[in-house]
Order: sequence, then C-alpha cells, then structure tokens
Amino acid sequence: MRNFKTWVEISKKAVEHNYKTFRSILATRTQLWSVVKSNAYGHGLTAFSQLASQLGVDGFCVDSVAEGIKLRSVGIKKPILVLGPTFAPFLKLAADNSLIITISNWDLLKNLAKAKIRPAIHLKVDSGMHRQGFYNSELAEVARFIKENKIDLIGVYTHFASAKDLNYPTYTENQFEEFQKSIKILGKFGFTKLKKHASATGGVLVNPKYHLDMVRIGIGLYGLWPSKEFMMQKSGLKLKPALSWHTVISEVKNLKAGDFVGYDLVERVSKSTRMAILPIGYWHGFPRSLSGIGEVLINGKKAKVLGRVSMDLVVIDADNIHCKVGDKATIIGRQKGEELAAFDVAQKMNTIHYELITRINPLIERIVT
Repeated sequence: MRNFKTWVEISKKAVEHNYKTFRSILATRTQLWSVVKSNAYGHGLTAFSQLASQLGVDGFCVDSVAEGIKLRSVGIKKPILVLGPTFAPFLKLAADNSLIITISNWDLLKNLAKAKIRPAIHLKVDSGMHRQGFYNSELAEVARFIKENKIDLIGVYTHFASAKDLNYPTYTENQFEEFQKSIKILGKFGFTKLKKHASATGGVLVNPKYHLDMVRIGIGLYGLWPSKEFMMQKSGLKLKPALSWHTVISEVKNLKAGDFVGYDLVERVSKSTRMAILPIGYWHGFPRSLSGIGEVLINGKKAKVLGRVSMDLVVIDADNIHCKVGDKATIIGRQKGEELAAFDVAQKMNTIHYELITRINPLIERIVT
C-alpha cells in the first residue's frame, strides 16, 4: 500500500510509444510540439513535460504564462508557446522567461506595442473556429501595425474546429485554404519565414498536408484518440493510454436488505450486500455523475458504485469480489486483463474523455512508471 490514498500513474513506455508513432507519420522538417496545458491533460504538467523533453519533443504548448514559468523552473529549456491570452501585466514575465505568446486580437496587440520589454509572438488567425484569432479581412492592417512597431513576429497559426469529426472533412479543408490565404497576406508584408502550424492531433491524422512546419500534439501523445471515429478508422496506428488512476479500499462492511446507501437515499439494496468504501470523491475528480452507475476495478473485476458519490468517499458493491482493506481499486486503467478506458467512463458520464482526465485533481500525486 502506498503512502497516499489515491495516485495517478503515467507509463513511460506508453508515452514513448505514442511519441514514436507520431514521429513516424511526420516529415523530418515538421516539428512535434507537446501540448501540456491544463496540467498536461491531467497527466501532471512538470512530470509529463520532463518525460516528453527527454523523448525529444521540439517544444511545448501551454495555456498560460504561469504554466510556462513552471516548466522553466524545472529545467525545461525548449521553446514554449502560450496558447491562451496573455494580459499586459504578464508581458515582461513572458519575455524574462523566454516564452512565446499568442496574439489573437487588437487589445493584446496594442498592449504589446506599448510594452518596454516584449516577448516574441505567434499570430493566431481565425479560419473558422470562431473563437480566438484575427480574420483575414483585418490581417493586412495587423501586419502593417506589427511591422511599424517592430514586434518580433516569428510564427502564425490557426486551429481546426472539427478535424476530429471525420463526417465533416470539407469544413477542415476550407479552414486550411483560409489559412493559406493568411500566410500569403503576411508574406506580402515581408513575413515570409514564419513558423506555420494548424494541426492538433486530429489534423495530424487527417491529412499530411496539414502538418506544415510544426504540429501541436495533445490528446494523442497521451495515448487517447480525438474521437471514436478516429479510433475505428485509423486502426493501422496503435496508441497506448499513458494514464491510470488508482485508490485503495479503506473499509469493508455489510448491508442488510432494505438498507439505503449514502446521501439523499437515492439507492437501496434489495438483498444483503457486501460493500467497500474508497477514500475518494468528486473533490478528487471522481464525477458525481457516476453516482449509481460508475464502476471501478478490484482484483480484476468490475464493481459498481452504490448511491451518491460524495466529496471524499465512494461506496461500491463488492458482494461478489474477494477484497480487503488496502486492496487497490482502479478508476481508469487496466487490472488483470480488464479495462476501464477513459473514453468509456466519459461516455457513461455523458461527456468526453478530455473533460474526465483534465479534471483529475492536480494535487493528486503523479508517478512516472
């Protein structure tokens, strides 16, 4: 039994396999940058990034200056691109830590022009995601402003809205064509040597022409597919989930027929039942939406959640499972040939696996195995 009641394991072999898989489908000239925003999709920002750096990724994408500084503090020296907005008070911090920031609107751009100390930037264009980014109709004015203010523009990128949905290939293609126009507009103002990128994991898998100078691999590097359609249609590629999440049984006891379980009396056992308690709950990231329907693995067998998921405790039905206090329970991952995959758990919650894994509490220990 470990010194903590719940922990996340990250498989070094799985990450290495996924890294090599994506390298194998990229041209030599195309750089692979690891997207480690949101605590590396729940995998642990520093632990995962150090591993990815050792494997040979060319750079990192984070959400904020704070995440970028954290990577610098643990010795990451490779380029770091901040994908999220950077407000004026953080521009000097970004520059001092050699972080590249994203500029996606006029407010940010004008704040940058006023700054005495400026970080380098990548420009983001909105090719159809309709979220962050400049439209092509304003890009000439943007380029002129950047040139006049001697801003260090070193890259340009866009983001596909639906590359992971193989039912809408035309929309992704239209976005790519729009991005090609963006590149031409910037080229007319002398910006001809920018690092160009458009693809996250989905775009990389859809079409090699979308790879350009660099790609931003997030979910795929963690061994998860962007969507079920990809998992089914890209069977020639194998990804290995890197994350598993575990806890231990803290108590075992018996219920009588007719006993209610947990808050709000939402579940009542119809027969005498052996139950086990897990010392985790929705504070840890075990979703309340799994109340009464979720499962964990104990000694290679699936055990159903009984009643409400509490803040720090979950009750499970252990009636047909030989178990005792201290036995490991797996929330996501494999045990003795059985698996609870993040994708399947998320479906049961009526959400996506991205949300499930990123919401695992960042205070839980991440261990590279």
